[in-house]
Amino acid sequence: MQVIQNRPTVRLPERPINFEPILIQLFAIPMLQKEVVNSQQTSAYESPWPNSHRVRRILWEFCWFVFCSWTPKPFNEWRLFWLRLFDARIEGTPFVHARARVAIPWHLTLRDRACLGDRANAYSLAEIEIGARATVAQEAYLDTGSHDFDRPGLPLVTAKIIVGEDAFIGARAFLLPGVTIGARSVIGACSVVTKDVPPDVFAAGNPCRVLRPRA
Repeated sequence: MQVIQNRPTVRLPERPINFEPILIQLFAIPMLQKEVVNSQQTSAYESPWPNSHRVRRILWEFCWFVFCSWTPKPFNEWRLFWLRLFDARIEGTPFVHARARVAIPWHLTLRDRACLGDRANAYSLAEIEIGARATVAQEAYLDTGSHDFDRPGLPLVTAKIIVGEDAFIGARAFLLPGVTIGARSVIGACSVVTKDVPPDVFAAGNPCRVLRPRA
């Protein structure tokens, strides 16, 4: 019979993890062209949008839910019709999945053969431009809005996102305000993109970094 001897427990010295460098990179949003939506906003509980804008957004969300959110893939032209009706800029024939979300369609530009995938979220509080043949994959999030955390009213600030032609944004990737993705670049799944990505590269990670050129 084997005898199991008691062994002393080895404990490694505890070292506190310093999250400060990580948080600094995440919150250092490259909003060079940032815009304060309402400079008169003095409270975080106030809406920065005028009432006419809020009513229009409610109408948009109602129309998309009723007329588009249930439609099968072949009904793409029908969905593009509703986007155009709400002043989205559509060139050629891009594809928008029925379960994709567009916050403000009149801030959205889709070039020919661009793709907004299943449950992708174009949070277009500012302009979002998706280039020709570019793909925004499932559940990716394009976030054009943040807040000025140095002011007590936390006013909403926005900055444009550009996805270059033939670029690919992987599933569940998150693009922060003001980011530009270069043409033909690939962003890995679940990446957090905090700054511009040059053309013709593979990039991934949190925060996202260039890994290698794309042949």
